[in-house]
Amino acid sequence: MIYLDTAASYPILPEVKKSLLDAFENCYANSASSHLLGESALTKVNKVRELLADEIGAFPSEIVFTSGATESNNVAFKSLLLNDESLSHKKHIVISSIEHKCIFAICDYFQKLGYEISLVEPDVNGVITVENVKAAIREDTALVSIMHVNNELGTINPIAEIGEHCFSKGIIFHSDAAQSFCKTEIDVDDMNIDVMSFSAHKVGGPKGIGAVYIRDLRKRSLQPVIHGAGQEDGLRGGTVAAPLIIGFGKAIELFPQVYNYFISEDPKSYFFKKLQENEIEHSINGYGSTLPHILSLSLPNTNVTLLVRDNESSLCLAQGSACSSKEIEASHVLTSLGLLREQAEHTFRISFTHEVTKQDIDFLVTAIKKAAY
Repeated sequence: MIYLDTAASYPILPEVKKSLLDAFENCYANSASSHLLGESALTKVNKVRELLADEIGAFPSEIVFTSGATESNNVAFKSLLLNDESLSHKKHIVISSIEHKCIFAICDYFQKLGYEISLVEPDVNGVITVENVKAAIREDTALVSIMHVNNELGTINPIAEIGEHCFSKGIIFHSDAAQSFCKTEIDVDDMNIDVMSFSAHKVGGPKGIGAVYIRDLRKRSLQPVIHGAGQEDGLRGGTVAAPLIIGFGKAIELFPQVYNYFISEDPKSYFFKKLQENEIEHSINGYGSTLPHILSLSLPNTNVTLLVRDNESSLCLAQGSACSSKEIEASHVLTSLGLLREQAEHTFRISFTHEVTKQDIDFLVTAIKKAAY
């Protein structure tokens, strides 16, 4: 099976799997316990906290472990907006029209609380520009949330510029970095990030673990999203998932090397070359600065139904994101770019692993050519 859906979930790295097995066997104690095994677990958890903080230029005290980016995004909105007296008069949130679906679900909840939501559309290249964000901001804007890298297009948004403007206006700036973490440089100070979300399974780590960065966490009065016994500075109750965190740490250690190897091999260029050699008509959705492993590709002369049916046991492909691929309607990302339903039906998101080979790409191109009208 040729796996081409790493933007949905990256295959777990072998070293991460080994670290997980070891942690489940030897790090089973509760990290909140005062005995030696508990203290050992806490030490290992805090080492990963330090590792993650170093990766983004933050302090370990500003990192909270969660179950993944969706929970982190909930923390980012609810914890900051629902317990800050200074923001009680600000009932406006700005997000982009191409955010992850969980951001839309969170904003639906906030609309029921009386908030207004403004959507910023991408430009023709699939990028959220600072100019469009500026135009959406109002006097009563409490929070701006713009993802770092779009999960369908791979486009990299200029969050440093957006963050600088939000800082100048005294507005909280959040960015979902699930797709960008360990793949492109992040410095929360240089980028003026107040809150940022992360997920382990996007970088070869285990599912069920992620983190959120909150600037000056211990100086804030925050509303817990999960009430419990005071874990994670009281923000996220529940026994800390030490083995999963240890696996996350191993992924943070290794994934940048894996990704740099992928970049050096440049399979995307080889794929485009083979499409041209085989005279396969195609267009790319999302231009400019993009991550090298994600590609949104429209194939107007390809019978997509036939392609999927004939290769379901050989190719793992996604139409849109994993959150949208089983739906009849075009994804909100593609419609934001102006694609009609018929065009979206001919569009795939391809996201490579570092282990993809030229033979794999040859097979994919041959399959596309066979499915031509």
